[in-house]
Amino acid sequence: MIAPCFTPSRFVRLRPVALMLVLLPLLLTACTNVTRSTDRPDPNDPGSIFTGRSERGIAIADLFDPGVSGGGGGGLPVNAILWRAALDTVSVIPIDDIDTFGGTILTEWYPHPDQTNQRIKVAAFVIDRELRSDAIRVNVYLQSQQGGDWVDAGQDPELARRLEDLILTRAREIRAAATGAIESN
Repeated sequence: MIAPCFTPSRFVRLRPVALMLVLLPLLLTACTNVTRSTDRPDPNDPGSIFTGRSERGIAIADLFDPGVSGGGGGGLPVNAILWRAALDTVSVIPIDDIDTFGGTILTEWYPHPDQTNQRIKVAAFVIDRELRSDAIRVNVYLQSQQGGDWVDAGQDPELARRLEDLILTRAREIRAAATGAIESN
């Protein structure tokens, strides 16, 4: 009879070795955060595009406490006021998809407010962490009804511009309300 490779007594003897193989890399990497005095940041290095800080990388603390990141957006990689204003403005249309970290709001198809034989789909993009007029972009897609079928009819840039203006106006209201609440305290 052939003896099995892993008998219970052999497994018990291998357990400390397996534990050491798992813990040794963890202990060795715990010391890798030590920096030498010759390590200087490169002045041409833009840093991290995710955290907005001058150094590269994301710390484990950033994963569990998003408010730690240097942007002050409470963990959102987009401007929180513009994001809230875009949600408030576009929420009159049923929302299909939201990507908080990408700053994207996509609505379902909705009857066009001015044309009865057309419907629209709105895509709003908050594309910056700063509260600026170019930090919001809206696309309004059109479909026309022809013979009972909906056919793509391009985009409506005028309605998109009006929605951008409404979002910016709502953002100003939110910021004014927030600064007014801070000043009253």
